[in-house]
Amino acid sequence: MKLSDIFGGHPLNLFPRVRKDDPVTSYEAAESIKDKVPDHYTEIIECLILHGALGKDGISNKTRLDPNQVARRLSEMERLGLIKQTGNKVKSNTGRNEREWCLKEKHES
Repeated sequence: MKLSDIFGGHPLNLFPRVRKDDPVTSYEAAESIKDKVPDHYTEIIECLILHGALGKDGISNKTRLDPNQVARRLSEMERLGLIKQTGNKVKSNTGRNEREWCLKEKHES
């Protein structure tokens, strides 16, 4: 099943990646990532299924995604209803607190 089947259209259209007055390099960056984002979602979901609740850096450490890529996708995935914050804090790679994330149950809204 594709994300577009679930959301009645491509979910990436829900998240503008550039602002009207951003430089052309931002538009180029947004265009270059567009096709990779669904793979990022899948990788994060599979990681959370396999390893349970994790923070941004924990997900990054167990996938091929860098922490910046994970951070960008987590807020999008939360807005899509795919994941949620557990309310717990975990330590980041630098020893700071970061939010812990888990999959959202199908019956949760």
